[in-house]
Amino acid sequence: MPGFERVAPILMLLASNVFMTFAWYGHLKYRSAPLLLAIVASWGIAFFEYALMVPANRIGYTVYSAPQLKGMQEVITLLVFAWFSSWYLGQPLKWNHWAGFALIAVAAWLIFLET
Repeated sequence: MPGFERVAPILMLLASNVFMTFAWYGHLKYRSAPLLLAIVASWGIAFFEYALMVPANRIGYTVYSAPQLKGMQEVITLLVFAWFSSWYLGQPLKWNHWAGFALIAVAAWLIFLET
């Protein structure tokens, strides 16, 4: 399938980041739950993150460099986190958060420049 190697990693990284964000931050909504339960639940969710992340990087590495994959990952992480923070945690991002994320996005863009 033409373009599979370019598109599949992006979609898989997006899905992986949804799992990652829930694993890392989802428990914050349930701070009264025991910490050990939060850790075990997070590890269970993180399994699905890794099940998507590893093949995404394997497939993506056929057309992207490792730094490009990492830059892409960071931008996707920030977009997923922005959505998650507002929707799930009820903490919309402020202007300074968006400005900081924009600077990270610029850094990721620089990674994709061919020199």
